[in-house]
Amino acid sequence: MRYYIKRRLEERIVAALRTNPAVALLGPRQCGKSTLARKLAERLPRFLYLDLESDADLNKLGQPELFFQHNADRLICLDEIQRLPQIFPVLRSILDRQGRNGQLLLLGSASPDLINRSSESLAGRIAYLELTPFLSSEIEVETKGANKKLWLRGGYPRSFLAQNESVSFAWRENFVRTFLEKDIPQLGIRIPSTRLKRLWQMCTHFHGQILNLSKIGDSLGLSYHTIQNYIDLLEQTFIFRILRPYHTNLKKRLVKTPKLYFRDSGLWHCLAGIRGFNDLMGHPMFGASWEGLGVESILAEFPDWDGYFYRIASGTEIDLVLENGRKKVAVEFKASVAPTVGDGFWQALQELKIDEAYVVAPVPEPYSLRQNVRVLSIADFVRTFRG
Repeated sequence: MRYYIKRRLEERIVAALRTNPAVALLGPRQCGKSTLARKLAERLPRFLYLDLESDADLNKLGQPELFFQHNADRLICLDEIQRLPQIFPVLRSILDRQGRNGQLLLLGSASPDLINRSSESLAGRIAYLELTPFLSSEIEVETKGANKKLWLRGGYPRSFLAQNESVSFAWRENFVRTFLEKDIPQLGIRIPSTRLKRLWQMCTHFHGQILNLSKIGDSLGLSYHTIQNYIDLLEQTFIFRILRPYHTNLKKRLVKTPKLYFRDSGLWHCLAGIRGFNDLMGHPMFGASWEGLGVESILAEFPDWDGYFYRIASGTEIDLVLENGRKKVAVEFKASVAPTVGDGFWQALQELKIDEAYVVAPVPEPYSLRQNVRVLSIADFVRTFRG
């Protein structure tokens, strides 16, 4: 990387370490967890970083009780903790024995259930935070046109900061290969890499669509339940986001099947063979690409809000319904500089008693469509919604 782009999560990690014995920072491989941890080491006293992908560092934990006893007054960071799942029972006893906050920072590339395959729980001792690839609010200061580049390349730091589109695309191709051939087996999961890649490529056609497990299974010659297990795995390793349908007491025939999104737009573009912006604009799923970018950008920026989509059998639909307590916000995504919405959108706003609504589109300046309905870009939505 040419330089460090400050991550929004940095202050939340520091605050969480002050109030919890342990903090787990989870997120996909290569999203910047290690870089962020090293940055934290510059500001937090007595910070000790171990990379468990390094045999030298891994060997230091050959006698974990002795190691932690010797470093009892330090904040110990264990990077790629999924490499050492057997250490969790030891961590629990150490956290209880020392009884202070800010003892451990764990970095992992999968969900808690995949990382900690022991029966030991750190519940009540650990706070979980998720680091995503770069967000629009983090890269606005980078260069003019940064948000367009974020859309095409995705937010993985080495992809986003690559010197040109060819280097960025090659990095993503290598990421997919390494993930399938190395990262998944390291989690103790035995799935042929060729099979999982075929699933990825098949799922590019379902990006932003209702998830049809039977259709995917038929195409790959695999059972419904096998496909479900594979989809769950890719959700737990931060590759897919599964957006659940919004449930309401209205007497409507609601769509009850979830939608699937690739969380990083750059990875989806790579698997779909989209190398440049001209390729993207001419692609039949151009609109789905924008929608996926918007859904992920918003849900990653505002993790305290629950996200759903709303659709009934007649076609009335809202792309994203955000809910926090009793407040409901509707978001529609349109890949157009002159967006319009259909009657179904206005009908859905009334049905759900939406408090405020937005149409998120690649427009240069925000403007009002109707009262309480604004048209604005992803970056402007984030600024507006954060207040």
